[in-house]
Amino acid sequence: MKFSNILTVLALLMSPGYPFVIPTVSSMRMGHKKRFYSSGGYADENGVNKNDSLKALSVTELKRLLSERGVDFRDCLEKRELIDRLKNSEASSDRQPTAPMMGLSDHEQSLISTFKRVSPSVANIKTTTVVQAQEGLRLRSLEIPRGTGSGFLWDEKGHVVTNYHVVSAGRKDGTLPSSVKVKLAGMAEVFDADIVGVEPEKDIAVLKVRDRRNLPRPIDVGTSNDLQVGQSVLAVGNPFGLDDTLTTGIVSALGRDVDGIGGRPIHGCIQTDAAINPGNSGGPLLDSRGRLIGVNTAIFSPNGAGNVGIGFAIPVDTVRRVVNQIISYGKVVRPTLGISVVDDRIVRNLGQQLGRTLEGCLVAEVVPNSPALVAGVEATSMKSDGSIVLGDLVTGVNGEPVRQAEDLISAIEEKNDGDKVYLNVLRKCDPSRSKTIEVILTTREKLKQKSTQTARPATTKRSSILSAWQ
Repeated sequence: MKFSNILTVLALLMSPGYPFVIPTVSSMRMGHKKRFYSSGGYADENGVNKNDSLKALSVTELKRLLSERGVDFRDCLEKRELIDRLKNSEASSDRQPTAPMMGLSDHEQSLISTFKRVSPSVANIKTTTVVQAQEGLRLRSLEIPRGTGSGFLWDEKGHVVTNYHVVSAGRKDGTLPSSVKVKLAGMAEVFDADIVGVEPEKDIAVLKVRDRRNLPRPIDVGTSNDLQVGQSVLAVGNPFGLDDTLTTGIVSALGRDVDGIGGRPIHGCIQTDAAINPGNSGGPLLDSRGRLIGVNTAIFSPNGAGNVGIGFAIPVDTVRRVVNQIISYGKVVRPTLGISVVDDRIVRNLGQQLGRTLEGCLVAEVVPNSPALVAGVEATSMKSDGSIVLGDLVTGVNGEPVRQAEDLISAIEEKNDGDKVYLNVLRKCDPSRSKTIEVILTTREKLKQKSTQTARPATTKRSSILSAWQ
């Protein structure tokens, strides 16, 4: 990151309301900087424009700054919206300190306070279906229970996020329930809700309650790209129908693949040892500050043994993209390159082995008949002796830097079907083999149609290093 960018980030972090104490840089070392205002934004005495500095930040860095300042960014679809939100933001002031609880450790007090703040936005989801029952010579319509699970309030408009398999009751035929009931914790009233849209491949569904009066504060949204194995997590939900249940644990692993009900694996899932049981599905997985980092979706249960300390959650970066698409269009219509990329964590480890930084997205797979295949994008492969042959490292899209998977995904999802994009790649991750590739985007639906029309060769089971399908 350039020195001017570092100054900008420090300035944002030291703004009033930032929750951590930031050491002040000595004026003897840095000198006193003056800011000058102009029509294009303000600049320091060196003429560095703050707007340009913010544009140089990655999507993940922008989201982290917004999250730390308590600024809501869940509805931001594009990078420029994140920048605008950050420039216009003021630190959140609606979080009031709580009185100390005698006899409890600081950790316990924080946990209790976080649960009290978050639990009102966690929901119990129940679905029903209508069947015809015969009584004598008459047919009567009866509403019978179909499934149950958890969810959480996404925004002030009454949108509720849950798992697709909760609303479909695990059915793979695509049929949805006749009615959905939503009960928020701490409220006696049960709300009727409509299904806004679903994404089976990511196991996500979005509901909307019809009566939006007196709704609690929506859950805070964090980021998942910067999660670390070992950090504390909280799971809130309704296991076995027991409302308002909190369990705690840690992030056990990252980048797991979990088989989704839609038939494709959900890449990049979070593994946790926080107790997740039947009924927890669709509930929030939170960090220690109560920010959403994932949606609980599945457990590893050998021989139906129940919870054994291995649960999985869909990362919030994926959830946010899918939910925004469903709210805006009723379905996911994002364009695609037709590639899978290696998880950021694995890329960093590969860089350490090579003795240099790999800054970008390493292509793991190129989907048959995809735009990327036509354009000549090369995937990472493995030789018969087990050695890895590195593929293309995507370092930019249309001149915008790509440092991690989230940057690439965000850049592509801002485009439309049929748009041309120019990928900056390093062939075989070699800095001396820089190349620009033109790719014409398509949609996943069109790509699926092509795949069904063309016989595909047998492939081996994909490993768990893949990130989201672009």
